[in-house]
Amino acid sequence: MRESMEFDVVIVGAGPAGLSTACRLMQQAQEAEQDVSICVVEKGSEVGAHILSGAVLEPRALIELFPDWQERGAPLNTPVTNDEIYLFQDAEHARKLPNSLVPKTMHNDGNYIISLGNLCRWLAEQAEAMGVEIFPGFTAAEILYNDDGSVKGIATGDMGVGADGKPKDSYMPGMELHAKYTVFSEGCRGHLGKQLMEKYDLNRDVDVQHYGLGIKEIWDIDPDKHQPGLVVHGAGWPLEKGSSGGSFLYHGDNHQVVVGLVVDLSYSNPYLSPFDEFQRLKHHPVFQQTLAGGKRVSYGARAITKGGFNALPKMCFPGGLLVGCDAGTLNFAKIKGTHTAMKSGMLAAETIFDALSADAEGGRELNAFTEALRHSWIYDELHRTRNFGPAMHKFGTFWGGAFNYIDQNWFKGKLPFTLRDNKPDHDQLKKASQSTPIEYPKPDGKISFDKLSSVFLSSTNHEEDQPCHLTLKDAATPVNVNWKRYQGPEARFCPAGVYEFVEDAEQALPQLQINAQNCLHCKTCDIKDPTQNIRWVTPEGAGGPNYPNM
Repeated sequence: MRESMEFDVVIVGAGPAGLSTACRLMQQAQEAEQDVSICVVEKGSEVGAHILSGAVLEPRALIELFPDWQERGAPLNTPVTNDEIYLFQDAEHARKLPNSLVPKTMHNDGNYIISLGNLCRWLAEQAEAMGVEIFPGFTAAEILYNDDGSVKGIATGDMGVGADGKPKDSYMPGMELHAKYTVFSEGCRGHLGKQLMEKYDLNRDVDVQHYGLGIKEIWDIDPDKHQPGLVVHGAGWPLEKGSSGGSFLYHGDNHQVVVGLVVDLSYSNPYLSPFDEFQRLKHHPVFQQTLAGGKRVSYGARAITKGGFNALPKMCFPGGLLVGCDAGTLNFAKIKGTHTAMKSGMLAAETIFDALSADAEGGRELNAFTEALRHSWIYDELHRTRNFGPAMHKFGTFWGGAFNYIDQNWFKGKLPFTLRDNKPDHDQLKKASQSTPIEYPKPDGKISFDKLSSVFLSSTNHEEDQPCHLTLKDAATPVNVNWKRYQGPEARFCPAGVYEFVEDAEQALPQLQINAQNCLHCKTCDIKDPTQNIRWVTPEGAGGPNYPNM
């Protein structure tokens, strides 16, 4: 029997959406002099350990949540001073676009280059100071339901279970956390969020969701090359026909830059490796001139939810809400999701507080949240950019960019039609026989690196003797389908070397080996596997990356 604890509100995930929910709820409770008990569970070893984003922050939601954020010491230290946009033509050439030809959504006046992990640590401090209980190192492994089908809360994962599924000497059963309302803010492709969408059919009336994989490194660079506040974005090379995405280079503080690549997971060539595309990107003169002589100090990867307005599901159900990237509130036209995630959490908090004030029992379906979203600036912002992603997918980087310039700059996102993009990312791969293999250059150890040394920099760690959290619906599918048809794309789309096809003397074909201890929790495998055979579930609490300031 598991022990249980009772709360008014349980929040799953200490990211910007979950922590903003907690802070706004407690603000209202204090203003009304009401007692509201709030618990936040976080699977990372500490708040921020699993947080990864570019990140350029639009501070709109933060200003609404904490108008005195500067006096409180929020870690926004580097205002954006300049934007540069490049169209990469090949490995040597790029064309810098004039600001007049850049969609307005890509302009960053008034924004800040930040570490989202550090912002979340700061938000957690604000929440705890107001009385919110935060439990890092505990996974939300299971959704609990009431007899009437409403969400009752969550159960944390058991600790001390061996790889054979049997309890070890260190075994501790998970705990049930019951709540009047439960908020799910797990980030992109939340494994509980997936279950909720299926159970309550939350995606019934919307387009299919789309995703990208963001890979990021932090570098210490020569101080003479450092330009605090410079934001560089790029499109085009190295992503060829059948793939799309964008690159970035942000000059933060402390003589550091963050460099990264977002690869849309709608790519078609099964030989494409997002990790290796990123490594060769850094050798382009636009990036190499900054990185040369520097030192790489951190590495990480995370999928992003980029379907936007057209794929936004219903976010309320009996007893709970979906917020932030668990639902898909990111604005891909801006390549930003923190401000919208925070605002969705704040709206959730206001809806829940009103519900608790009117009915102390809880468990209702909060349809008022849908109306609150509809009348908020999130709805307006996402609706105006609804065509951005579909245009890039349908028309490619050049013509899609031209369409988006006209849509955003001339019509302000109010064209009288909506482009649709309803083919899921996992269904986009062509057969290996119809595709061209890609030969990637060997890493030089100075600008480009291999996967294992990269994972080392993420400080990823999992208890080795535990059940594998990367589960297969059918153990034979990776070889019988994915290898035979696509030459094993698992080994390439994973940015951490988790999936490996190894020769077996007793088998005619290579066999899949899963190195789960390398997993960065990016969720790419759960998204891109063409047979949807891989199912990501939570490992033991505190497992995964330990990002210091991503």
